[in-house]
Amino acid sequence: MSLPFRSYDLLISRLYKLLVQHRRASMYSSLLSESYTWDPRPYYPLVSAIKRYWKPSWQDGLTLVFAHGTGFSKEHWEPTIDDLLDIIEQQSSKIKIREIWSIDAPNHGDSAILNEKKLQWGYEPAFPWVDYGRSIHSFLTGRGRTLLGSTLEGKVVGNFDFSSHILVGIGHSASAIALLLGLDFAPSIEGLFTSMICVEPMTMDPSVIFKTSAGKLAPGSDVRRDIWPSREDAYKMLKARKTWKMWDDRVLKIFVETGLRPLPTLEYPDIKEGVTLKCSRKQEAAVYRDNNGYSTVYRGFRSYASRVRIHICYGTIHDYIAEENIEDVIKNAIGGTQNLASFGYIEGWDIQPHNRIHGK
Repeated sequence: MSLPFRSYDLLISRLYKLLVQHRRASMYSSLLSESYTWDPRPYYPLVSAIKRYWKPSWQDGLTLVFAHGTGFSKEHWEPTIDDLLDIIEQQSSKIKIREIWSIDAPNHGDSAILNEKKLQWGYEPAFPWVDYGRSIHSFLTGRGRTLLGSTLEGKVVGNFDFSSHILVGIGHSASAIALLLGLDFAPSIEGLFTSMICVEPMTMDPSVIFKTSAGKLAPGSDVRRDIWPSREDAYKMLKARKTWKMWDDRVLKIFVETGLRPLPTLEYPDIKEGVTLKCSRKQEAAVYRDNNGYSTVYRGFRSYASRVRIHICYGTIHDYIAEENIEDVIKNAIGGTQNLASFGYIEGWDIQPHNRIHGK
């Protein structure tokens, strides 16, 4: 693609709207995928599980880089990817995709198993969000080696060169913050990203976060159930709970299939049967206890917005981030919606323009 920057911006705006406006129950069965393990040692001590998605017919276009929220994994984006590609196909959209990547945080998903021992050495009780950004940065800049498969015994293959790609970062909650923090490392990846889509970025004024529902996430993680007799039992039990009834069933099934692991583990060496979380309760709580990630982005949000085109959307159900905190982020941290590529709310599945900041 040889479009001027502004044309790319229009394409990303269209992509953003497709991501937040639509929901379908289709499967893009012709999409191929392959798993890799990214080993950035000695640059960085934690390895990452990564998945690539593509179609043989794809030649050029946007490279989408997905990062997941706390407690999830790289596979949780797959229903969104399915829906997005289906919508692009159905609408004969001008958007072209070159390939798609989804990356596990170092203490989540398959990465958590690979890093199980190291995570007990200094990553409790707090896990820095910036470390997820560092993992993403090292992969995109090729500072390490790529192994085929989801183990450290996989065949070493050539690193992927993203220098000619047009990257779009898509992050949810803490991972939206991690993507932005990844811009602070050298060599710079600002030139690789044409835009970032931040879905409910978990940031707010540091003086108020512990007074909000978000400040109660860590204690909740400490006591959540994390052992089930089997994956089947886990699915039935979770499906019956109010929180998980709201989930797209595809996502819940992915959580059960890819977010759980057989016992025993280092966390539970004496329990020989059943399944538990890949991202342990301790590690989930450790992410919530990091006080630097959200505050760093809050104080530097205006700078990030000047370095890469940022799209932001929040939900209209303000369960963890109150509406006044959102307005404070937009007005004071970012300096107004004019500094963003786009901003909106999702109500149901329709994005709503946010006018109250401008007093309309």
